[in-house]
Amino acid sequence: MTSIIKFTPLLGSLDNSTAISYLLKVDQYTLLLDCGLDVGKLSEYTARIMPHINHINAVLVTYPDIDHMGGLPYLYGKLGLDCPIYGTVPLYNMGQMFLYDYYQSKNSSEDFNIFTLDDVDNVFDHFQQMKYSQTISICPGISITPYGAGHMIGGTLWKILKDDEEDIVYAVDFNHKKERHLNGAVFSNITRPSLLITDAYNATFEYKKRRKRDQELISTILETVRCDGNVILVVDTAGRVLELMQLLEQLWRNADSGLSAYSLALLNHVGYNVVDFAKNMLEWMSDTVTKQFEEQRSYPFHFKHLNLCHSLQELENIPSPYVLLTSIADLSCGFARNLLAVSAETPENCFIITQRTKPETLASKLLGNVNNNTIDITIGKRVPLEGRELEEYLAKSAKIKQVILKYLNNP
Repeated sequence: MTSIIKFTPLLGSLDNSTAISYLLKVDQYTLLLDCGLDVGKLSEYTARIMPHINHINAVLVTYPDIDHMGGLPYLYGKLGLDCPIYGTVPLYNMGQMFLYDYYQSKNSSEDFNIFTLDDVDNVFDHFQQMKYSQTISICPGISITPYGAGHMIGGTLWKILKDDEEDIVYAVDFNHKKERHLNGAVFSNITRPSLLITDAYNATFEYKKRRKRDQELISTILETVRCDGNVILVVDTAGRVLELMQLLEQLWRNADSGLSAYSLALLNHVGYNVVDFAKNMLEWMSDTVTKQFEEQRSYPFHFKHLNLCHSLQELENIPSPYVLLTSIADLSCGFARNLLAVSAETPENCFIITQRTKPETLASKLLGNVNNNTIDITIGKRVPLEGRELEEYLAKSAKIKQVILKYLNNP
């Protein structure tokens, strides 16, 4: 029996945003494929998804970052979405880390009201954790199976099967190459699907070979720290940063690298938890990492040199010069943005942006600033109210309480 399939792009393919979200309707059932967050396009996204919000039967997520899961707290907390979310175990763990870090970074610099931490917790109350190659039924006649996609730990290619006949494959942002800590995407169980949903985001991007890329990074780090400059690598919270942490730790352990005399640190709001989760997810990592553990009993994420910091005050205790990994990757907020404004005053310092980001973000502007034009940076922070501002706030709060009490006493 032939199914009626309708695919509706909500975010990503309609514009140049790196955040993505799609609707897939198979007969009478509707699946939401990923739910990224792009603050600048939130009103447009809301208008597109609201007509469907009460008809979504399940959500499938592919990666734990903001571009793929960042919009879920908004949908569940503000728009009333209420259905199961399916993803792998690492997506459950690292997805929380991404969202907690993003919220804390935003809320410390502005009045962020898109979602709250309670909304984040609500999302993961709806989360159904799965393992690779595990098949479960999510709707009558519809089953799903996740396969490894590389790119980030727990990254997923979804195989959606209808009535054991028609298979739909959802494969975006995958990496078919084996990496330092992850295996490549798994296509061996996917052959000639009825429908393939994929992207071409990296089709025209030329990647350097890993060895050459690593050598350039090491050379830049050595040149900077030997001139008493700090190296700040702008990274994500709990995805691609794992590979960089592993690489740098190996370099620091190598006495011949010349780096052990300098400091190495990770700065974000959830650094301790990220490392702890990574230690306990070896089964989701590459064959090389697993073999290393089995033969040498060596934990790849048991760090001897990497210092974990959760605030700028803790970073002040790290001796300079240092090499620092910090978020948020697009410099829209967070420690990285704050440090950029300070570090730019010292010409010996080096700022390295490790991934492509949304257009119009600060990171994108810096990468595109080939003419070395001046770029203005606004840094926001929360400060206690004082004087007249405090008096006006207290008076307004008291007035609101009076109105509420009056309503409760005389409904």
